[in-house]
Amino acid sequence: SKLSGDTIKFGATVTLIDEDTEKKAVWQIVGESEADAKKGRISITSPLARALIGKTKGSSVEVMAPGGAKAYEITKVEWR
Repeated sequence: SKLSGDTIKFGATVTLIDEDTEKKAVWQIVGESEADAKKGRISITSPLARALIGKTKGSSVEVMAPGGAKAYEITKVEWR
């Protein structure tokens, strides 16, 4: 079945805007064995993916990164 909707779940491709730098990032949430940051795929177990799961387009999310807290706005949720 084709996944759809605005709620982020496993398999979603999410476009984020860093609220501090305005930089755009696109990540697909995948299994640990498929994760490859260079290809834009993050593991479902990563702090960013865990923070994104269950959120919807238009909301903000705060992630505790190694360098401190980062805030992102979710601008797009896609299913590829």
